[in-house]
Amino acid sequence: MNLVADFLCLLACLTLVTCDRVYVHPFNLFSFNESDCEKLEKLVQEGKTVVPVSIESQTTPEYEGGMNDNELEAPSLSTWGEKERSYLSDLVYVLGMRFYSALQEAQRGQNVLLSPTSLYSSLVSFYLGASNQTALDLQSLLGFVPPSGNPDCTSTAVGSNFLSSLRTIERLVKSGDEELLFSKTLSLFCAPGIALFQLFMEHLLPSADAFNARAVDFANPGEAVKQINAFVEAKGEGQSEALLADMDPSAQLLFAVDTRLAANVKQAFLLKEPQEFWVDSDTKVLVPMLSITGTFRYQTDASGAFSAVEVPLSRTALLVLLQPVGGSDLEHLESQESLQTSAWLQHLAPREIKLKLPALTLEDSSDLQELLADMKMPALLGKGADFSKISNDSLTVGKVINKAFFKLASDGTDQPEDPAAQKEDGMYLDVTLNRPFLFAVFEKQSRAMLFLGRVVNPLHED
Repeated sequence: MNLVADFLCLLACLTLVTCDRVYVHPFNLFSFNESDCEKLEKLVQEGKTVVPVSIESQTTPEYEGGMNDNELEAPSLSTWGEKERSYLSDLVYVLGMRFYSALQEAQRGQNVLLSPTSLYSSLVSFYLGASNQTALDLQSLLGFVPPSGNPDCTSTAVGSNFLSSLRTIERLVKSGDEELLFSKTLSLFCAPGIALFQLFMEHLLPSADAFNARAVDFANPGEAVKQINAFVEAKGEGQSEALLADMDPSAQLLFAVDTRLAANVKQAFLLKEPQEFWVDSDTKVLVPMLSITGTFRYQTDASGAFSAVEVPLSRTALLVLLQPVGGSDLEHLESQESLQTSAWLQHLAPREIKLKLPALTLEDSSDLQELLADMKMPALLGKGADFSKISNDSLTVGKVINKAFFKLASDGTDQPEDPAAQKEDGMYLDVTLNRPFLFAVFEKQSRAMLFLGRVVNPLHED
């Protein structure tokens, strides 16, 4: 079957997903038994709670502690079969593309960056705290139907398995070469005096490199925004920009995830002079450009509308670049081929390539509440949602922020003699990304999509 047919088939699948299509694949990710349910039910009935300390506290509370990655066993997907890996990565991919489509409309003509794994795990976190219809609605959006049985046990057991599996994927990326740095920070902010269930907190604690839970007086939104931004900046040692611009004073819970990846590409060198990058047919800018020559997996689609090249970032992460060719434009690519997994990872074949692409520093932030509203699901995490497994208090969830940061740079390699000049003409294929393009970063084993981005102007960080 050719690529065009593949694209049409998957577009039909995505259309079905938009209409609340769900998958039925109870693999190991769903494995739990009645004894597990009994243990979970007992913990829920005990109802131990934690009241987060004030954001102004200078001490680290005990509930924010726990094992770091150095104390954990080496991450492994060896217990997963190929179907399990493919299943989870497909769920992440499909939902990530739905969110990308919403951002694409909201940020036309701008750079876009998001982390599909982070967005998915954020929703799984709320699934862990959800009950009744809210749990069922989140389950549908996440794309799976777990085994029948006690629904409270199901959301807790299945949700914790999914969260653990996603974290294993992220830790695999962290275990790669030193040239790649990956980190994830999860922060919860709640109104003073709100008691959060300890079981919920314990599920979230290992899902990120750093976990923070603090109390903030949301009734004074201006001061709350200042306090939260200062807290996040201090915890991130100045790496992260302001988290919030405003907030709803009626909110009682704010959820924020900051996912960051910086890669120094092996054997890539920075060209001595900035190169032209065409933002559109009439506008060009001069940007720092990287060059790397080697054997990379590559394809041009059957219709000649786009090309894709896969570049290893480390032993554990792959960068895939999609750019329009043959007179096609990015908007056409986004509306069709970019929605297809085959465009990213299938039909690629080794090719000797001389690749030039911009050095990148991108940072973007999205609010899941806004994205869900754009997707016609404003009530999913809204005021009527049931999160009785997060707290006995009837919580109003405010913003659910997902920040993503991606940096692509040289590993410091000096510019070598042109290796292409040492070979016969035509031995190397020249691929230059000098106009708007798409990119994605995948974890190598699971093929889970960690980052997805659109580059319209490399000089703009967001």
